[in-house]
Amino acid sequence: MITGLVLALIAGSLVGIQNIFNSRANEGIGTWTTTVIVLGMGFLASFTIGLSVEGKQLFDLPNMKTWYWFSGIIGVGVVLSVVQGVKRLGPTFAISIVMASQISFALLFDSLGLLGLDKVPFTGKQAIGVLIIVGGIVVFKMGRRVKPL
Repeated sequence: MITGLVLALIAGSLVGIQNIFNSRANEGIGTWTTTVIVLGMGFLASFTIGLSVEGKQLFDLPNMKTWYWFSGIIGVGVVLSVVQGVKRLGPTFAISIVMASQISFALLFDSLGLLGLDKVPFTGKQAIGVLIIVGGIVVFKMGRRVKPL
């Protein structure tokens, strides 16, 4: 469990850094070029590391369902949406909304057993947790508008 927590923390920090880099790149080269560079560099890095770690097994895909291949297309939507969200809302507010959306949809997918997931019962505690996160975003955003006394 500790390893999972550490990896999740690392992922969160890397996503935050990546979004700032993507936003800065977007300012100079545009959204589509940023998306091509980000996903292209990601492909090259994962392909190189995958080959060095797994060798020929990297291409052994017997359990790969056809619809899983669309994940890359979804990645284009992720990069485009986050870059534009950060550009229009700022990094903290945009990423807060992205995180709230992620947890809300993960809860929905788990609760309904969608996309091949095991169905997990929906509880009031889960709903309260999501509402607290969304409430925190509202307080964060509203707090910026309140002038000090």
